[in-house]
Amino acid sequence: MEGETSWVSHCVENFPNPTTGFNSFSELTEESNKEESSGISMDLILPNDLLEKILAYLPIASIFRASSVCKRWNEIVTSKRFAFYSSNASPHKPWYFMFTSSDEPVGYAYDPVLRKWYNIDLPCIETSNWFIASSYGLVCFMDRDTTNRQLYICNPITRLCKRIDNPPGPNSSDYTALAVYVDRGTREYNISIVKSRQVPDNFVQWDLTVHLYNSKLMAWTTLLTENLTGWRGGDESVICDGVLYFLIYPTGGGGPHNQHGVITYDLKKRDPHGLLMRSFVPVPCSLTCGRLMSMRENLVMVGGIGKRDRPDIIKGIGVWTLEGREWREISRMPHKFFQGFGELDDVFASSGSDEVVYIQSYGAPALLVFDVRHKVWKWSGKCPVTKRFPLQLFTGFCFEPRLDIAP
Repeated sequence: MEGETSWVSHCVENFPNPTTGFNSFSELTEESNKEESSGISMDLILPNDLLEKILAYLPIASIFRASSVCKRWNEIVTSKRFAFYSSNASPHKPWYFMFTSSDEPVGYAYDPVLRKWYNIDLPCIETSNWFIASSYGLVCFMDRDTTNRQLYICNPITRLCKRIDNPPGPNSSDYTALAVYVDRGTREYNISIVKSRQVPDNFVQWDLTVHLYNSKLMAWTTLLTENLTGWRGGDESVICDGVLYFLIYPTGGGGPHNQHGVITYDLKKRDPHGLLMRSFVPVPCSLTCGRLMSMRENLVMVGGIGKRDRPDIIKGIGVWTLEGREWREISRMPHKFFQGFGELDDVFASSGSDEVVYIQSYGAPALLVFDVRHKVWKWSGKCPVTKRFPLQLFTGFCFEPRLDIAP
């Protein structure tokens, strides 16, 4: 697309020379001319270690522009030491990747710091409808095709990617929930898959299985297999501080609850089989859908609030955090933003991390950003894509842009 902000394919270990610049690269032109006219280049005065620390405070996108300035800067920003400095010098707010095709994994990534969109080529993923989960700079992609399922973990910024073997047992399931958790200290990661399969010829009983992959052991463990009556799993799960959370939904005959809720499972304690429903926490109100995410190791849920007389019709969107076994409301989307989506379906896309929540309608490229700490709602910068046909769908996921982590 002419005039778009394009992203340069690269790898931390080996940067290719950029062939396409960012549209804001012109911001450096005026300053460069001043340096030439003064006859003194600050670049020549500064030693490498000081220049390295200065460049480390740049936003991720500016770092890649800096890599094309000269050979010296390129050597600095492609070093492993710089990758560590840059990720710890200043916090990088999570980005949001928006798919613009229902078939191909193409789209744009939104940077909330510079309020700009970039064209990124995602590695590994083949279609936009794969299962996706992210944590601390790493993103998991899992194929929905159960005949030859593919599972990858990658860094979408450096494009470093690794394929993970499938968990034990049959690949097929009626519902699957994927989650990943990266330990910020050790950089080890866990991948969880919650599978739900309906018991044959039984409308209320479901077999639920939890698998866990450990990157240090490079092996899967089946943590539990349990039969639920009146409940089934879905496609929402997240890991916060070593605890797996996933949504379950009523199928009838399972008890007094008529709305879905959250199951908590401690991955360290690993409670014995048969105790899963004891951790059930009902959602705070009638929800049309729920989206789970981790905010600084705390569980946050974004949900569509159903009407009192028609719980399947959305009337607003709320944000809650789980404190013990009680939900505390953080905020509700102001009505002007809710109306700004136009005709919002009862289900929508939402993900977030590090106190930033993104909300997107499946039917339009509009993206709303919620700052959890400051309770501020605002629209993103305008996405460089428009809806071309009525049935075109949009979805996406949130991830932290980091240079210092690899799968």
